[in-house]
Amino acid sequence: MIAAQAKLVYHLNKYYNEKCQSRKAAISKTIREVCKVVSDVLKEVEVQEPRFISSLNEMENRFEGLEVIAPTEFEVVLYLNQMGVFNFVDDGSLPGCAVLKLSDGRKRSMSLWVEFITASGYLSARKIRSRFQTLVAQAVDKCSYRDVVKMVADTSEVKLRIRDRYIVQITPAFKCTGIWPRSAAHWPLPHIPWPGPNRVAEVKAEGFNLLSKECYSLNGKQSSAESDAWVLQFAEAENRLLLGGCRKKCLSVLKTLRDRHLELPGQPLNNYHMKTLVSYECEKHPRESDWDENCLGDRLNGILLQLISCLQCRRCPHYFLPNLDLFQGKPHSGLENAAKQTWRLAREILTNPKSLEKL
Repeated sequence: MIAAQAKLVYHLNKYYNEKCQSRKAAISKTIREVCKVVSDVLKEVEVQEPRFISSLNEMENRFEGLEVIAPTEFEVVLYLNQMGVFNFVDDGSLPGCAVLKLSDGRKRSMSLWVEFITASGYLSARKIRSRFQTLVAQAVDKCSYRDVVKMVADTSEVKLRIRDRYIVQITPAFKCTGIWPRSAAHWPLPHIPWPGPNRVAEVKAEGFNLLSKECYSLNGKQSSAESDAWVLQFAEAENRLLLGGCRKKCLSVLKTLRDRHLELPGQPLNNYHMKTLVSYECEKHPRESDWDENCLGDRLNGILLQLISCLQCRRCPHYFLPNLDLFQGKPHSGLENAAKQTWRLAREILTNPKSLEKL
């Protein structure tokens, strides 16, 4: 048993050093190329409208606010200033969303974003995004990369197509630090010893972001309340949770397997599903020793089996907001196909670790 486990870990480490590292290097190169273009567009936006200041800064070899959705698909979060005069309200009526309401009607004129406030005193995510989309469209025509960048049409999101190869969504957002949403108040679960109190304090201090992007309710239509609402995002908090042991290595292997074998019609699976399942696996295996390098194979198998279960049940709850289903709106046939492919992959890795050389 131990020999089989060691064999699997050996092949996984080899896979990580060869395939995962080359994936990382290729994506880093793409990110540099993409960020040059996006920075140029955002510089033009700022000239037209100083309220939209580019926050795409490089820190310690990573760009703040940039998320890799897939090797050719990225999201750049653009942090806006001055949320000050609004109260953050998440009463659970819109899973995964919250609203920003004027703390006092008399403060309306004091807001930097006065023309985007609705009659009932909400700062409208949709109105801000609509204005931003117009500015980006103008900037694309003026910027020095105008020959290689185009706006993606037929969406209310702000999306750029770069060199006909890459898609970048630019999402206006507010950073919320020092508060924690009511809809995530159940976390951490009292009966689970992971993460310890110090890490919990760090994660909660990291806070969350409020993104201006489409949040669809079950019927796929957006009500006006939803279009004014902001989407909760916990990227920094989630990254902090995955520090230590082989957690990040495990996620890297999962992302690489997804890119190479689970990029399927209808895009049922993305990197964020993988990140979410690693967090759940941390709860199931709360001891640090469960994440030693020699446990990498066990953890990977556990996550792949959990993924198959989620795909078969057609439900993958968000880690911090379990009422939010990350598979919502995905076609059932796509989820079934992904379940079959994941099962094939898991069986292959488990029964023949050497097959990783070809995966």
